[in-house]
Amino acid sequence: MDFFHGQETLTSIQWILRAVFAFFFLALSAKVMGQRSIAQLRLLDFVIALIIGNIMAHPLSDEGLGLKGSMITMAVLIILYSAGVFFSLKWHAFRIFLDPPAFPLITNGKISYKGLKKARLTIEDLLSELRKQQIEDPEKVANALFESDGRISCFLKADHQTVTNLDLNLTPSPFDLPGTIIREGSINKKELLRLGKNEEWLVSELKIVHQKKVNEILLGTLDQQGSLRVFLYS
Repeated sequence: MDFFHGQETLTSIQWILRAVFAFFFLALSAKVMGQRSIAQLRLLDFVIALIIGNIMAHPLSDEGLGLKGSMITMAVLIILYSAGVFFSLKWHAFRIFLDPPAFPLITNGKISYKGLKKARLTIEDLLSELRKQQIEDPEKVANALFESDGRISCFLKADHQTVTNLDLNLTPSPFDLPGTIIREGSINKKELLRLGKNEEWLVSELKIVHQKKVNEILLGTLDQQGSLRVFLYS
């Protein structure tokens, strides 16, 4: 455990051990903090990620620094982070401070300059976000809200929304998520069995319909109706 403490010099093996130890400790820390810190980077998440990354970087680049001090500091920060998440769930005022409510950027097709200034966005930033959501004209937007995590939620006006089966009084088919039965040339036997098929059927289907072998398939999916779709290596 010499690599754990600060030294004048470290061997190559000690550097490797220090990096491996730090990697698994960071992974464990992220697991303890929960999926929220990974899925959505809000104010509290951003602050903790910035600090932890900075703390852990130093002992990985300076042999004079040990890992013990960094790990203790990180443990305290994780406790503070967990406490912050807990208080944000219990206290409305604290939650509003960390995650302020969404505010409008576009209302009934009209851009709010006040909202843009509050969000610190330019017109180009707003238009770029609209294009990412396949909206080419701000006038089509009934409401665009700037969320606390920095994302923009857009809602189109009724006359620009996609027509649904309900609008046309049609009875939609039940949703059917195809199962992955072939992945990179390997058969997923468990999924194939769940869908009521066997390997002999699959090999025969590939040979007769697609003139292919299993190892030639990048991805193969099968739905409840028995429809087999294959994607080949390009």
